[in-house]
Amino acid sequence: MSEALESDIKQHIDEVFDTTIEELCELVRIPSVSWPAFDPAHVQASAEKVAEYMRSTGAFDFVDIRRAPVEGQENEANPELGQPAVIARRAPKNGAPTVLLYAHHDVQPPGKDEEWETPPFEPTQRGERLFARGAADDKAGVMAHVTAIRALAATQGEDFDLGLAVFIEGEEEWASQSFGNFLRENRDELEADAIIVADSGNWDVDTPGLTVALRGAVAFNVKIETMAHATHSGMFGGAIPDAMLAAVKLLGTLWDTDGAVAVEGLKSAELVTPAYDEARLRAESGLLDGVSPIGRGEILSRIWAQPAITVTGIDAPDIANASNTLIPSVTVRISARVAPGQDPQEYYEALTGHLEAHAPFGAKLTFEDPGLGQSFSVDTTGPAVAHMRAAMEQGFDRAPVDMGAGGSIPFIAELVEEFPGAEILVTGVEDPDGRAHSPNESLHLGSYRKALAAEAIFLARMNQGL
Repeated sequence: MSEALESDIKQHIDEVFDTTIEELCELVRIPSVSWPAFDPAHVQASAEKVAEYMRSTGAFDFVDIRRAPVEGQENEANPELGQPAVIARRAPKNGAPTVLLYAHHDVQPPGKDEEWETPPFEPTQRGERLFARGAADDKAGVMAHVTAIRALAATQGEDFDLGLAVFIEGEEEWASQSFGNFLRENRDELEADAIIVADSGNWDVDTPGLTVALRGAVAFNVKIETMAHATHSGMFGGAIPDAMLAAVKLLGTLWDTDGAVAVEGLKSAELVTPAYDEARLRAESGLLDGVSPIGRGEILSRIWAQPAITVTGIDAPDIANASNTLIPSVTVRISARVAPGQDPQEYYEALTGHLEAHAPFGAKLTFEDPGLGQSFSVDTTGPAVAHMRAAMEQGFDRAPVDMGAGGSIPFIAELVEEFPGAEILVTGVEDPDGRAHSPNESLHLGSYRKALAAEAIFLARMNQGL
């Protein structure tokens, strides 16, 4: 691609950047939490806003909002439908390839308002960062697609050859429960030669990253019961094991003394990792002084290539309601990460088998709501990957880093199954201090400007052919 076209694209991004951020703020103000306890009208409103932006590009043959049945409801007379997703298509011309652009417009719950320095759904700029829930994950990814399409049309003419498909999901933060059915029902409209999954991050605010490995996920609830009913802690304490005691002792068996997982049958992967020291880990994670990291081996191997187990919630009386009572049951939420290459079902069986084998005092365990997600490793030898690496280097003026990710994007396995010939490119706009899923989530605006240029340059390169 010519230097003149690259320069034109960067100039266009600079000219429209303020408008892009204004539109991103409009989208962020819609509290589109897809979890069942939240108002689904907000997710619908978010989908409508995304569709409006996609139509404004003038690039598509159609833009629709569609739903599909959740998994297991496909054959029901009145199936439960997933959250609304935006789909669009532009047919390729003159033998050009087609690129599918994926992102999601739903967001995580904000959590406690008092943990936010500014209101979670009122985007607020402080320095070079825009703070709000969804400012980075993943509404910035949505707007990256919109802005890149506009840049392509502005610099190549609206009659460009590249085919485009769009799938902006509405339930990624709630397990993508209708994802597979949506792909199957809309396969012809979504088929592509390359797929950008804009839901990851960069190496740092100055250095782009291409995510080439993702851990899988296993999540479930375990109910721990020791008594038929609650009873007075003074009358029976010291003789009867309450459920909290059983839970504490049971959960403690999941890790060694250094914090590495201690469950037989959980595997690690062999990945070459870039240099990354403890000082950077502390700076990026907020680890307190005096608190040591956990695990063994290279730090990035622990995050990208080794299994991890986290307790993300416990249902038990809170302190305000803590009477002098032995608790008969406790429910714990386990969120675990699976190293690339291990089957999540195998992982789930090993983990639940460990818990059953180590249940103290004969406590009764019941496993509920299991959710499994496949890990993923990218084939980096294809022409679209080469185009993306070159585009990232042009957009950031720095070569990209091949990255793993400790998080999971389980539906990528479904994309591979439905479109086995497509190259999968996992990109994103997040950075190590973006705090996605946490209070005070933010987007680094300087890095975002570069990411917009990189995606637009990629589309321009693809417009010239594979």
